[in-house]
Amino acid sequence: MSIPEKEHLTSAAQTEESEDESEVLEESPCGRWQKRKEQMNQGNVPGIESAFLAMDTEEGVEVVWNEVQFKDKKIFKQHEESIITMFDKLLLLEHPNIVKFHKYWLDILENSARVVFITEYMSSGSLKQFLKKTKKNHKTMNAKTLKRWCTQILSALSYLHSCDAPIIHGNLTCDTIFIQHNGLIKIGSVWHRIFANAFAETLPIPSLSQEEEKNLHFFPPEFGSKYDNPAFDIFSFGICALEMAMLEIQGNEDCRISKDAIMQACRSLEDSLMMEFILKCLSSDPQQRPTAHDLLFHRVLFEVHSLKLLAAHSFLNNQNSVPDNVVEEMTKPKDPNAVGAEICHRGSQVIQWRYSNVPTLELDKFIEDVRNGIYPLMNFATPQPPHLARSFLHPLEGTDNVRVPTPDPIEMETRKIVQIQCTLESNAESSRLHLTLLLKMEDKLHRQLTCDVLPSDNSTDLAAELVHYGFINEDDCEKLANFLEEVINRQQFNGTSHSYVLTTMH
Repeated sequence: MSIPEKEHLTSAAQTEESEDESEVLEESPCGRWQKRKEQMNQGNVPGIESAFLAMDTEEGVEVVWNEVQFKDKKIFKQHEESIITMFDKLLLLEHPNIVKFHKYWLDILENSARVVFITEYMSSGSLKQFLKKTKKNHKTMNAKTLKRWCTQILSALSYLHSCDAPIIHGNLTCDTIFIQHNGLIKIGSVWHRIFANAFAETLPIPSLSQEEEKNLHFFPPEFGSKYDNPAFDIFSFGICALEMAMLEIQGNEDCRISKDAIMQACRSLEDSLMMEFILKCLSSDPQQRPTAHDLLFHRVLFEVHSLKLLAAHSFLNNQNSVPDNVVEEMTKPKDPNAVGAEICHRGSQVIQWRYSNVPTLELDKFIEDVRNGIYPLMNFATPQPPHLARSFLHPLEGTDNVRVPTPDPIEMETRKIVQIQCTLESNAESSRLHLTLLLKMEDKLHRQLTCDVLPSDNSTDLAAELVHYGFINEDDCEKLANFLEEVINRQQFNGTSHSYVLTTMH
């Protein structure tokens, strides 16, 4: 056989293998998510026996299809309420430095059950992989990059720990931190500790592999006890920061990295402030460890943000009121040598800024980086987790008449609705209906909302809640309530799932 023939066969075999991996094994009930044959490594997460690469057919991006298996249906029924509560809370997590939790559903069979949930796919790999490549190329970690990454990780931890009740990650390592091509850091496996606590008595915890045993140094001295609070994650973050600074903590190849090896790595840091910063995180007493929010004010990370960064955040926070190409439009007609701003000081020369000092493309890239979460305003504006609205969660059994205290209203919606598309889906196993609203706003942007509707819910309360949480304009409340009432009445009469459209509200 000639060499070209061998190469042709090899290429054909690779193509066939690639096509085999992209084979669709299963679809989500809504048809949006398609499970593929290629399996993913999700680490030592209790109960997750399989995770697959999947496709989001609406957005055209790859995601991860995770499965929690319950071989005994009775055990699943015992935990069904806590499962729904837990996943509803995860769905509401929204932070640029946390791997996105997209969707979940329950698949209940005759004798078994499973929970399927869809998460964001991080294609660029883990922080551990990046650090290994950096060390292999005989490079060192840039101090500015290290501080930016620490800020992003602490931003995510501060957000999780601010939840009510606090969400403890419990498995923060360089393997569960991911880096994107643009330098954005995201932490994954947020559900790890929630799973471990909720199903410790019913789901077998898988045995540790040799590679996973090497990660035990990320866990604090209280690991394995009932002591469980945000200080657990702070210790893990300290080890992550140390590994980022050193690229690797040296230890024996076949055992856990010792405390002495960790202390030796800390003492070898050239930056004394960074060493102090990390040692605070690694205190053996959980009470002595600072919070994630406090660490953001440590002098290693704290800085006065530039006016440029503040302006970019202000621009993005009000982007609905300005066109997308505002930067280009504002600078296009200007003379590059024209003065855009001046800083005048008494007794000193006037400082002038010309349009040529900040090219348009550079501004566009900077704004995009800020939008993606690479430069958060964490020193004084920590994002707060959302409150859980009653109607937009899956209600628990026996809570139909229980009203949850309404949180303070958020910023109100000023845009009007020009079209509504509404879909009601019935649930064979309960009396709840699944409502999906697709709203077309007057600025041609769309907003999609989903929730479960109980028989005790009424259209007026649902519409009022949408106004309260800033999803629709107050002027649209009555018309939307009448439309929802008509849709619900039609569905109850027909008994099947239908889609309805209301146009030209204004």
